[in-house]
Amino acid sequence: MQHLGTGIGWRPEIADAVERMPGIDWVEVVAENICLGHLPDSLRRLRERGVTVVPHGVSLGLGGADRPDEERLTALSERARALGAPLVTEHIAFVRAGGALTASQPLEAGHLLPVPRTRDALDVLCENVRIAQDALPVPLALENIAALISWPGEEMTEGQFLYELVERTGVRLLIDVANLHTNHVNRGEDPSAALDALPVEAIAYVHVAGGFERDGVWHDSHAHPVPEPVLGILADLASRVTPPGVLLERDENFPDTEELEAELDAIRSTVSRASAGEVADATENRGEAAVPKGSRGEVISTETRAEAALAAESRGAGAARQRVALAQASLLSALVGGTPVPEGFDRARLKVQSQALTSKRADVIAKVAPELPGILGDTYRASFFAYARKQPMTGGYRRDALGFAEHLLLAGTLEGAETRRQLTEWWLERTSPKPPSPRPVARLVRAAASRLALHRG
Repeated sequence: MQHLGTGIGWRPEIADAVERMPGIDWVEVVAENICLGHLPDSLRRLRERGVTVVPHGVSLGLGGADRPDEERLTALSERARALGAPLVTEHIAFVRAGGALTASQPLEAGHLLPVPRTRDALDVLCENVRIAQDALPVPLALENIAALISWPGEEMTEGQFLYELVERTGVRLLIDVANLHTNHVNRGEDPSAALDALPVEAIAYVHVAGGFERDGVWHDSHAHPVPEPVLGILADLASRVTPPGVLLERDENFPDTEELEAELDAIRSTVSRASAGEVADATENRGEAAVPKGSRGEVISTETRAEAALAAESRGAGAARQRVALAQASLLSALVGGTPVPEGFDRARLKVQSQALTSKRADVIAKVAPELPGILGDTYRASFFAYARKQPMTGGYRRDALGFAEHLLLAGTLEGAETRRQLTEWWLERTSPKPPSPRPVARLVRAAASRLALHRG
């Protein structure tokens, strides 16, 4: 396993600060935010200095019922080659559902959602991972995600699920200790028990991040300082194995450089002390965490990779995909489409998750199309929430931004001729073969209305 050292998530907002920080061995960049042939100057300079850059994907949805999209795999492969990356990473999650397997409308979550820890879901995930591994030019590592909700009828703990995934596919793991803390608060899962069951030798690197608690729910925001409980889980992990790399994630609400450097120092110190045996065992004072039945040793002795593949085949991979597809489509439809909550789910938690998805959707639209909140002003969020309640996302954020603008123009509820003119121009510029020439507002609005009618038809 390649030694990475201490790193930080590279973001444009802190690019200059990252270049100046001492002791940065490597950075991680969101793969979908990299445009091939136009690497940001900051990343190019870091690479020239010998700083490793790892692309971190967020859109493959390897835990989804569909096989991985070839275009997304190709794009991830190209970014790995362009960056000279030693590995690529993704998530154990699903991000879309519906479509051909369920004969229903395709839906996009715009967020990472947890897969059920069942045999069906594991069979599908393992097959998807093998497809991705065959397509990628470098090793793949998968991250455990944070979750607000739990699936009913789960058959394995998180540790068991991850251990068997590694045993059957040989994939590496990106362990996010902040996500273990999130799942401890939100789902009552013991982080130490999860670590007990993990194949620590498969860890490629570790994520550390901050969040906040509201009304008994932990939100993995990546916008707050790293709390002590997360550092405690990092210490527990580092007391078992020295991780090849540890990375601080911060996605927004960026503090000054000194605060980021202090967090990195705390991470280095935590790992160093734990590796040297100076940090008390996380299980101290509450008894040894029991290794879950059917984890580590039992999985190795009863189901090798070859046996697991045969077992999955005998269960019927195609049938498993359809069962997983129906379950995921039902859940996602309830979260973003207002359909009834599937049996066994916590309705209150689903409501929190649904609100979080809509809020994130509004935030991302504001980033990919910053002109929209500029045009709409204080009415942006209320208008977007009203739109989102009636229109689930079906084709990604940029298409969603266009759909939102279409909705407002067709509804005829915009206040002020100037707002309507600006929004009309914005929509036409992004849907016309070439930007429209200047013309009177009335003609511009009529042109937009005509094109919208054709588009809708």
